[in-house]
Amino acid sequence: METAVDRARQLADADPVAAGAAEYFERHIEEERGHDEWVLDDLELLGVTREEVGRRIPKVSAARMVGAQYYWILHYHPVALFGYFAVKEGFPPQPHLIDELVERTGHPRAAFHSFAAHGEIDPQHREEIDEALDSLPLTREHETVIGLSAIATSELMAELITDVIGELPAAP
Repeated sequence: METAVDRARQLADADPVAAGAAEYFERHIEEERGHDEWVLDDLELLGVTREEVGRRIPKVSAARMVGAQYYWILHYHPVALFGYFAVKEGFPPQPHLIDELVERTGHPRAAFHSFAAHGEIDPQHREEIDEALDSLPLTREHETVIGLSAIATSELMAELITDVIGELPAAP
């Protein structure tokens, strides 16, 4: 998000979409900070240490998902990041999904803290994203890159989840 803000600020004087995107992203940076630590906490409860995570080569699916965002931000337009957020923040997990995951995996509920916390704090994010996009003078090209970003994020998130689940230790 910081890269998107930096790039949007570079374009902002001549580009009202970039200026509006920068304002939105700046407002949300602090809100998202530290969520990676939540995931590391969850993984530790599953027997995967922070050190192990740090030593592992990142999954290709993760590199593709995040790398696509950087590419669009730096080589096309930072508004693309809205597609990523529409997927990641726009559909927070519901409590019944957490219950189902606990039941299906046999892992402790505490290991789903990051997932559950997003279900509690993200419900208004879809509306905020929609309002932000509605306030911007988007062109067809902006809408297209946002859509491409959302589609890529959806596909690659599913691939990443499959990759990660395949490596988790079995539940006791």
